[in-house]
Amino acid sequence: MTLADPSRRKRALAFIFVTVLIDMLAFGMIIPVLPLLVQDFVGGDAVRGAEMYGLFGTAWALMQLIFSPVQGSLSDRFGRRVVILISCTGLGLDFVLMALAPNLWWLLLGRLISGIAAASFSTSAAYITDVTPPEKRAAAFGLIGAAFGVGFVLGPAIGGLLGSISPRLPFWASAFMALANVCWGLFALPESLPPEKRTAFSWKNANPLGALKLLRSHPTLAGLAASFFLMNLAHVVLPSTTVLYLHYRYAWDTRAVGALLAGVGVSSLLVQGFLVKPAVQWLKERRALAVGLACGAAGFAIYGLAPTGAIL
Repeated sequence: MTLADPSRRKRALAFIFVTVLIDMLAFGMIIPVLPLLVQDFVGGDAVRGAEMYGLFGTAWALMQLIFSPVQGSLSDRFGRRVVILISCTGLGLDFVLMALAPNLWWLLLGRLISGIAAASFSTSAAYITDVTPPEKRAAAFGLIGAAFGVGFVLGPAIGGLLGSISPRLPFWASAFMALANVCWGLFALPESLPPEKRTAFSWKNANPLGALKLLRSHPTLAGLAASFFLMNLAHVVLPSTTVLYLHYRYAWDTRAVGALLAGVGVSSLLVQGFLVKPAVQWLKERRALAVGLACGAAGFAIYGLAPTGAIL
């Protein structure tokens, strides 16, 4: 039975959906506990903990930047299945490493490996393109976007609950999910890229800076990219500092922090699912973009000025 069989294709797409969901669940589950674990390793110093956790976040994102195109190019050469399964295996084993980490540097090594293993999103997207007809790809990628959203909503909430039992428990739970997914994938995930369509690995194609050439193709793209960069630069501060900040300023525990981050995820889903379309129809793209950015700036100002956790 091949991917031409609709039932086989559905199972393959279900596996990709679950893989992305598990990646985001695992990412979200450790957000409430990892900063406090880092802080414990530096003697409980909140300032030093924030500095080191910022290094952790930079290292993870740098691995994503470098290895996402590398994994995509490797999948063009060796096939999607083997790259996806190796990445999922690496992610599961990495969570075991982080659960057992005896010191800060082992934990940092775990984050580096996690960034490399979680860079399989590009390969997952290529798999969807391989097995889905052009007219159905938007719906398929919409499901992947839903997996991102659901994972980020449930992950911090589950991680906060598990972290209130033990700060290491979210890592063990993430490891179990990732490795169980590998076992399923060994049977449920067929290869989507036939040998005759594969291409030789090229460092030119695997260069993460190569996509910047696209910005010269239209005069508006550079400005939009700069705006998107600044917006994301502000947004990624949340998982980097929120846990330590709320613990330090308002004495919140991991359960409360997880609930707050889950609420942020729910709000994001509601806005993207129900508000963006009518806002664009009413205000048009340019004004809707400006209003959205202004609301984001106001929100961050309230974060910094809020005298109580409830107002934040």
